[in-house]
Formats: sequence, C-alpha cells, structure tokens
Amino acid sequence: MDLNMPEWRWNLQLFAGEDDGDKTEDPTPHRQREARKKGQVFKSMEFNSALNVLAVMFLFLLVSHLVFDSFRVMLENYLGELATEDVTDGNIQAFTMEAFEFYLRLMGPVFAVVLLVGVGSNLTQVGFLFSGEQIKPQPNRINPLEGVKKILSKKALFELVKALSKISIIGTITYLFVRANIEQLFVLMNQEVHIGAMVFWDIMVNLGLTVGLVFLLISFLDYIYQRYEHQQQLKMSKREIKEEHKKLEGDPQLQSKIKERQRYIANQRMLQDVPDSDVVITNPTEIAVALQYREGENTAPKVVAKGVEVIAQQIRKIAQENEVPIVENPPVARTIYEKTELGDEIPVELYQAVAEILAMVYRLRENDKK
Repeated sequence: MDLNMPEWRWNLQLFAGEDDGDKTEDPTPHRQREARKKGQVFKSMEFNSALNVLAVMFLFLLVSHLVFDSFRVMLENYLGELATEDVTDGNIQAFTMEAFEFYLRLMGPVFAVVLLVGVGSNLTQVGFLFSGEQIKPQPNRINPLEGVKKILSKKALFELVKALSKISIIGTITYLFVRANIEQLFVLMNQEVHIGAMVFWDIMVNLGLTVGLVFLLISFLDYIYQRYEHQQQLKMSKREIKEEHKKLEGDPQLQSKIKERQRYIANQRMLQDVPDSDVVITNPTEIAVALQYREGENTAPKVVAKGVEVIAQQIRKIAQENEVPIVENPPVARTIYEKTELGDEIPVELYQAVAEILAMVYRLRENDKK
C-alpha cells in the first residue's frame, strides 16, 4: 500500500457510483405504462373548469330567453298562490315538491352539460383509465413531515401563484367588463323589471364567456406545466434503466444460454434433413450446404442444411453415413451459403452450375446401379 497516496483519491473512489442515482434520464415507455396503470397521469383541472364555464354560458346564451321566461312564470305562479292561500302543512309540501320538480326541469340540462363536458375533457386528456392504486391506504399520507414537504414543495408554490393569478385576472376582467357596461346598467333603473333582468342576464352571460375564454388560455399554460412536472417525476437514473432492461430482457447469461440452446435445437432439426438431400457441396472443409430437388415440387433445388466449421463437418459426416454424394466446389458452396437461408431455392445465377453438379451425381448413381 502506498502511504503517500492522497486521501482525496480514496474519497473519490468511495463516491464514484453516486452519479448512478441522479434521475437525469427520460422515462422509458415501460416506466410510463407502469405509472399509468397506477393512476399516475397528468391533466389540467383548469381545462375542465374552462370547458364547463364555456359550455354552461353557451347553453345560457342559446336558451336564455326560455330559461328566463320559465323562471319568471315560476315566481309569479308560486309566489302569487302562496300569497292568496292559507299556509298549511299540505299545501306547503305540495308547493315545495312542485318547485323542486320545476327546478330539476330548469337545471337538468345544465347538470347534463356539466357532466358530459367533465367526462369528455377528462377522456380527452387522460383517456379511459381505471386504477385503484390512488385510493389504497398509504401511511405516508398521514405523515406530518410528508404533509409539510408537500406544502413547501415547488408544485404547491406553483398552485398558489396560479390561484392568485386567476383571482387577479378574473377580478380585473370583471371590473373592466362592468365598467364598460355601467351606463347600460344605469339606464335599466327606469325600465320594467323583466326588461332590466333580461339585459342584466345577457351581460352576465357575456362576462361568463369572456372569463371562460381566459380560463381556456390559462388551462393551456397549465397543461404544459403539468406535463413537464409529470415527466420530471417519472425521470429515471441510469442504474434504474439498466435494472429495468435486465428485468424485461432477463439475465444476459441466461438469455445467452437460451439462444445457444435454440441454435442447437435448430441445427439438430436441420441435420435430420441431410440424409434426404441429393448432394452436399463443400468448400471443402469450412463450408457445407445440402441441396434437395424434387421434380414437380420445386422449381429449383432448395437448401435443406448449411453450416460452417463444426456444423459443416457434421453435415459431411451424416452425408457420408447415408451415402449422400459430396462434391467439392468452393465458389458454389460459398455463394449458396451467403445468399440463401434454410428452405430457400438456389439463386438464379447458380442454376447452370448446380444443374451440372446434379447431372454428374445422377450419372454416378446410374453407374453404381449397373
């Protein structure tokens, strides 16, 4: 051991692996899918609010006269009847039920629009997702320290700034809108009640539309931020990516053994076809390819086995044991090995050369029979 070695060198060695824990890498598709299964998705609640405000205001704009007239009729009927009739338990209950039914008929379309827009906006941002992970009991949710961290977090600060900005913007818009229509509102003081109410209604609906459009702009900015924040939360370290890859792909050594076993099985199946081949063409020692031709079944001879070195030796050995002719032709053997796969027919440019080889093999067989 070198006693003169500076201590700082040892310290650097101790902390050499710390960088692996820094979450600097973008989340992998697998990490994103797993987060989605757990319900960890991003969306802008401001987008939902903006669409709800705009949808309700458009509904009021389209049916404002109908709604206003219905509401006026309800007040005239019920208040008028209550003022002329004796108040008893029976008629109070009847009036209350009638008013409640009228309220449902009046506000039913509003509730339906809010529900449809709420569901539609969530599906637009997140898609269809059902996960029970977020409602499972989690001990850290009742941990005071975790609560303090959330209150003092960057996200909480952003939400505070966003809320204050919304209040300021909406307050300013309301002030400017009322100020622009103040003269029209003062003129209504000398008009009949129902006329004044209708004009006031129109002003409020237009104000609601204006606020809704501003909400929509805010929601667009909020959506961008929520997406960025979600990506930051899912970021991974290099070590996590390696571990995930190992988990998905399996142990490299095990995978290597599996591939080796698969190659062995494939070679054994291939070698079983060598006895049925018509000829084996060799390099002569490095490459061996076995060809088979069946008249009426094949348009050209096909490759039933091929290999180099050890596999080539096995092909030649099996061919010798089964009296399959072996022909040495290095150019043909090399071309067939490089340009074809098992089951492929030989290339067109080799038709003549292979035909001559097969003709020679067939002549030798005929001579042996004689």
